[in-house]
Amino acid sequence: MLALLAALAPVFVIIAAGFLIRRNGILSVQADASLLGICINVLYPCLILSTIVGNQALRQALNVWLPPLTGLLTVGAGYLACYGGARVLRLPRGRETRTFVYVTGLYNYGYMAVPMVQKLFGAKTLGVLFTHNLGVEVGFWLGASLILTQPSEAGEAEGAGSVLRRIISMPVIAIVVSLILNFSHAGEHLPVWLFEAARMLGAAAIPMALLLLGATLDDFLEEIRPSQSGVATLAGACLLRLGLLPLVFLALARWLPCTIELKQTLVIQAAMPCAMLPVVLAKHYGGDAGMAVRIVLGTTLLGILTIPYWIHFGMVFAKL
Repeated sequence: MLALLAALAPVFVIIAAGFLIRRNGILSVQADASLLGICINVLYPCLILSTIVGNQALRQALNVWLPPLTGLLTVGAGYLACYGGARVLRLPRGRETRTFVYVTGLYNYGYMAVPMVQKLFGAKTLGVLFTHNLGVEVGFWLGASLILTQPSEAGEAEGAGSVLRRIISMPVIAIVVSLILNFSHAGEHLPVWLFEAARMLGAAAIPMALLLLGATLDDFLEEIRPSQSGVATLAGACLLRLGLLPLVFLALARWLPCTIELKQTLVIQAAMPCAMLPVVLAKHYGGDAGMAVRIVLGTTLLGILTIPYWIHFGMVFAKL
C-alpha cells in the first residue's frame, strides 16, 4: 500500500501545482493550446516510441491485438452500464442522460494511468497500456459522435470520415509505427541518439500533461453553480465509475486468458476516475458542461482515496 501511495502522490502533487500556477496567473489560458499541441504531437509520441521500440512484451502477438480489443470493449461496457444508471437515477432523456453516459462511461486512460503503470510495473506494461489505449481512443470518439450528439443534430454531427480523422492522431500514428518497428526488429537499426532524444522528450510528456490537467480543473470550476449541485447524479457517477465498473476490469484481469502485462494494465485502469477531455467535448457537442465538470471533479477527488485500494485489491484478486 505504501508503494501504491508513493506512486500516486506525485500525480496529484503535479495536478495541484498546475491548479495553483493557473490560479496565480503563471500559466495563461492562451498558452494552453500551444503547450497541449506540443504535448500531444511531440512529447507523447516520443514517450510512445521510446517505450514500445525494443519492448519484448510487444513482440508477442497476443499483446498487439488483445489489448486494443479490451480497451474498446471496456469503454462500451461502461457506456451500457451508465445508461442503466441514468435510468435508475431517472435523469431526463436528452442532454442530461447523454452527458452522464458519455462522461461516466469513459475512464482516464492516459495522463493518470501512464505514470502509475510506469512506476509500478515498468516499460513492458507501459507499452501494453499504449496498445490498449488504441481501442479506448476508438470508443472515445465514437461515443462523442454517437452518444453525446443529439439526434436532432444529426445533420451537424461529424461524419464517419471526420471521426476517423479524430481517431488517427499523432499518438495513434506513433503507436502503430512503433509497433511495426518493434515487431519487425527494424528499430534495432535506427541510430541510438534518435532514441535518446525521444527518451529525453518523452520524459517531459506526463509532467506537462498533468500541469495542464490541473490548470484545466481551475478553469472548469466556474461551470459549477449552487443551483446545479446534482448531488444524486454525482453520487451515482461515483458509485458506477469508482465502485461497480472496476469489477468488470478485475474480472477480466483474473479470468481473461492474457499476458501478465495486460492483467497489470487492467488492474490500473480499474481504479481510474473519469477522463478529463469529455468535459471539453460536452461543450462542443451540446452536452451539459456543468454536469460533466461535477462528475469529473468528483470522481477525481474521490479517486485520491479509492485508487490505491482498488489497485491493491486488484493485484491480490488477479493474483499478480
